[in-house]
Amino acid sequence: MEMKDLSCAQFLAQLASKAPTPGGGGTAALAGAAGVALGNMVGCLTTGKKKYAAVEADIQALNARASALRLELEALVQADADAFAPLAAAYSLPKDTPEQTAHKAAVLEAALDGASAVPLQIMEKCAEGIALAGQYAAKGSVLAVSDAGCAAVLCKAALQAASLNVFINTKLMVDRTHAAALDARADALLAEFVPRADEIFTAVSGKLRNK
Repeated sequence: MEMKDLSCAQFLAQLASKAPTPGGGGTAALAGAAGVALGNMVGCLTTGKKKYAAVEADIQALNARASALRLELEALVQADADAFAPLAAAYSLPKDTPEQTAHKAAVLEAALDGASAVPLQIMEKCAEGIALAGQYAAKGSVLAVSDAGCAAVLCKAALQAASLNVFINTKLMVDRTHAAALDARADALLAEFVPRADEIFTAVSGKLRNK
């Protein structure tokens, strides 16, 4: 059964067990999908309201992108699990001879690259989720502004969690130039979008706490 087809209870039970998947990367993708879905909810609560007629077209466009983005993140829950399988298999390869050792090193390097690629994709999607949350917070129904703030916070947590799943794999790569390039992409996303998510949280919190 694919990860997306598990019930919430099944997913959490499997997550809590010693099963190899889901892990941090898949959970990050799921959290990001939840954040994007929350933003989409804000949009759905905004559309069709006379008070927000001036931003109706903007909200409709945001909803279309959020709906697609959520599905992309849902797919990455499974993709992360699929990327882990070759890595686990690589660690199990024998290295009794020089030829086996060389083969194992090559297979492991490729598997590490694949296992880094998925959380990087998750980070990119979560960064977009943060951008969408900012738009929902600015243009969406004031009655659901807290949900827009929650969307930003969830996507931020997912972004940071996914980054750790990049770094744990790049740390083991032999090709340090390639590893550094992947790390730089992850660092750039963190540097730009963690502060943006914090700004959204602060703005939303201010709206809710100011009487």
